[in-house]
Amino acid sequence: MTDFVAIEAESRNRPGTGGARATRRAGKLPGIVYGAKQTPTPIALEPRAVLRELARGGWRSRLYELSVDGQKARALMRDVQFHPVTDAPQHVDFQRLAPGEHIRVAVAVHYLNEGTSPGLKKGGVLNVVRHTVEVFADPDTVPAFLEADLGALDIADAIRWSDLKGTENVRPTIAERDFVIATIAPPTKSAEPAADAAAAAPAAAAKGKAAPAAAAKPAAAAKKK
Repeated sequence: MTDFVAIEAESRNRPGTGGARATRRAGKLPGIVYGAKQTPTPIALEPRAVLRELARGGWRSRLYELSVDGQKARALMRDVQFHPVTDAPQHVDFQRLAPGEHIRVAVAVHYLNEGTSPGLKKGGVLNVVRHTVEVFADPDTVPAFLEADLGALDIADAIRWSDLKGTENVRPTIAERDFVIATIAPPTKSAEPAADAAAAAPAAAAKGKAAPAAAAKPAAAAKKK
C-alpha cells in the first residue's frame, strides 16, 4: 500500500489575499485544498513542515494525508508560491484526491547495476533522458519509484518505458510510443590533443620571436661593408 506523509493543518476563516497576509503575520503558511468536487478549503500550516518537504525534493509526486481540524484528506502538493526576494514559501496549493479516481503523478526512476553495464565499462556515458516519468495511477497503488536495469546495456543501447520495472499498476501519460528513458552514449573524446595544442602554443610563439633577431644579422653585416 502507498505511504502517505502526514501534515497537520487548520482551516482559515478569512480566504483571499487579506486572510493570507494575516496568516503569515501569525507565523503560519497559508494554503488551500481543492478538488474532488468539493468546496476549496483555505488552510494554515506550520512553515517548517512545508520546508521539510521542499528540502527532500520530489514533493510534486509525494502523497500527503492532510489533517485539517481533525478531518483527514489525501492530497498532492501541486504548487508552491515563493517570495520573489527571500525565496521563502508564501502559499501552498493541495489537490484533494477522490476515492477511486486516478491521478496524474510523476514517479522517480532509479537506475540499477551501473557497475556491470558493458557499455559503461567501456567508457560509455549514461545519458538520462527522464529522471521521472508521469503516469496515471490509483492513489493507493502509486509506486515509490520505477526501476531501470542497466546491467545488460552496451554502448548505443537504450532503456524504454517497456523495460522499466514496477509499472504494473500504472500507465504512462505518453501512450502513443515506447519512449526512451535513458541511453548509453559513446565515450567522450580524449582531451589530450587539446592539451598538446595548448603546450605547443608557447613554443611556437617563442620561435616566432626569435626569427626577427636572426634576420637582423645579415642586415648588420651589410652595413659594415
